[in-house]
Amino acid sequence: MGVSGSGKTTIATGLAEELGHTFAEGDDFHSDANREKMRTGVPLDDNDRAPWLATIRDWMTERARAGRSTVVTCSALRRRYRDVLRGAEGETIFVHLDPPEEVTAARMERRRGHYMPASLLRSQLDTLEELGPDENGVRISGVGGPESILEETLAALRRRSA
Repeated sequence: MGVSGSGKTTIATGLAEELGHTFAEGDDFHSDANREKMRTGVPLDDNDRAPWLATIRDWMTERARAGRSTVVTCSALRRRYRDVLRGAEGETIFVHLDPPEEVTAARMERRRGHYMPASLLRSQLDTLEELGPDENGVRISGVGGPESILEETLAALRRRSA
């Protein structure tokens, strides 16, 4: 979880590969209407997000019923969004990638072909609700190269499960 540009896709693909889990890009579950809104710089509202989150939750449940663990990228910026995802069968653990705003903005400016413009970063940061102490997850700095962030993530997950 985390704002756009925090490194979710890069770290999630590495995490899925390392753990042998099925990977899904949460952005792929967005409707065309949601993508168009973001492409034109209009932030999504809760009505836009509700069916998207439900689709991700249902996908996770289908995989859990088939005996497959998953790694899914999803901004999951608000607790109520995470509550929807927690409704999936199986255990849901959140990895919050949380680099400083300037690091995230620089990443967003460098990437090509993504529909989420850097102009929406501030609205995402304003929406973000940190993981609560009662939520199953870890916060990762998201600073450094992909290898070091992946190592930090794996270490935090190992400590959590120990």
